[in-house]
Amino acid sequence: MRFREQVPTIEDWGRRLAGVLRAGGRLLACGNGGSAAEAQHLTAELVGRFEDERCPLSAIALHADTSSVTAIGNDYGPVTVFERQVRAHGRPGDVLICLSTSGRSPNVIAAARQARRLGLTAWAVTGPGPNPLTEACADAVTVRTGATSTVQEVHLAAIHLLCGVVDETLGVTR
Repeated sequence: MRFREQVPTIEDWGRRLAGVLRAGGRLLACGNGGSAAEAQHLTAELVGRFEDERCPLSAIALHADTSSVTAIGNDYGPVTVFERQVRAHGRPGDVLICLSTSGRSPNVIAAARQARRLGLTAWAVTGPGPNPLTEACADAVTVRTGATSTVQEVHLAAIHLLCGVVDETLGVTR
C-alpha cells in the first residue's frame, strides 16, 4: 500500500489550504457514498474544530444539501450535482477536494473539471491511480489497494493529517 509516500503531498496541501482559508477562501468537498461521508467529516473538522479550539473555517460538503442535490439531479441530471454547486459556491483561489475510492465517479470528475475552469484548485483523494479523477485534478493522493474499505480507512487518516497540518499552519496550539 505504501501510503507513507503520500504524506508530503498531504502536508503541502494542509499548508496551502490553511493559506486559502486564512485569506477568506473556502474549501468545497465532494464524493459519493462512503466518500461523501469522508468529505462531510473533513468539512465538519474545519467548520467545527479538529483537536483544539480555533475560529471556524469555511468548508462545504457539496452532497450535504439534499434539496440542492435532488433538485439539480432531477432538473439537470446526476452528473451535474456537484459541478453546478462548484459554479455556485466556488471562487477563484478556493480549493475543491474530490474523494472517490474508484476515481471514476462521473459527477466528481465533472466537479473537478468545472473547478479548474473557474480557477479553483482541485485535489483528488482516490484509490489506485492513475484514474480519470487524478487526471482531472491538479494533484492527487492515491491509495494503492483494491479493497474499498481499506481505501476509505486510509482516506480518513489522510483527512485527519490534513486537518492537523491546517491547524498547525494556522498556529493552533495544544
